Amino acid sequence: MTSPVTREVPVTVRVFAQRFSSTPRGARLARRLAVLQLDRWGVPYDSETSETAALLVAELAANAVTHGRVPGRDCELTLSYTPGLLLRVDVSDTRGERRPAAVAQGPFDEGGRGLLLVEALASRWAVLDRVPVGKTVRAELDLSPGPARTRPGGS
Repeated sequence: MTSPVTREVPVTVRVFAQRFSSTPRGARLARRLAVLQLDRWGVPYDSETSETAALLVAELAANAVTHGRVPGRDCELTLSYTPGLLLRVDVSDTRGERRPAAVAQGPFDEGGRGLLLVEALASRWAVLDRVPVGKTVRAELDLSPGPARTRPGGS
């Protein structure tokens, strides 16, 4: 007996990676490059996906250059896009010992709300070890209806 032939839909994953300086200017460049690359992949600038991705990249890159900065070392942005399924934003830095956490701040605190925004916008986010040194903060956006969001730090 032979099994029936099933046709699988090919999945194309597009990947973009770019290093940027560990400075505020580098973080701005990361955000701009992200929306430019998404537009080249067919995700328009003014779309909800593009705007959400821009906010995620801006927050993660700002955290990387503020809290993960090591003088003389770059940060890295990686986008992985599977049309209609998933957009993954990875921002890596070389400071592995400083692990971020989303913690509610008091009303008079001047900072510390960036990861709360990431938690609210992303379907999932996590902090991963980076080999050989550092960490990667990953945020994922589900682009199709799917299971409920997972808690931060889960992947």
